[in-house]
Amino acid sequence: MPSFYELYRSSTLGTALTDSLDELIQAGHITPQLAIQVLEQYDKSISEALSNKVKAKATVKGNLGIYRFCDEVWTFVVKNPTFKFDHESTSADKVKIIACNHK
Repeated sequence: MPSFYELYRSSTLGTALTDSLDELIQAGHITPQLAIQVLEQYDKSISEALSNKVKAKATVKGNLGIYRFCDEVWTFVVKNPTFKFDHESTSADKVKIIACNHK
């Protein structure tokens, strides 16, 4: 089975899934091994869904504060970014962008 990044486990959805799995393990309803399988499936499914289903594109302009490339993962910290989509735009004080090679 190919491995996928565990990046999305820290998202709101991933955190809720992890918390729910922990509760099920503590209650004795599932085994830790099953919880690991569920998380691995989540990693695969979220990666495939974002890769295949999301077609929106945006441009980002801002001040690049930090960037690094380590273990095939790019990390960018952009200060005062403006995101422009097809018919709208939004901005923030700071954003962290993580870009990974597709596994």
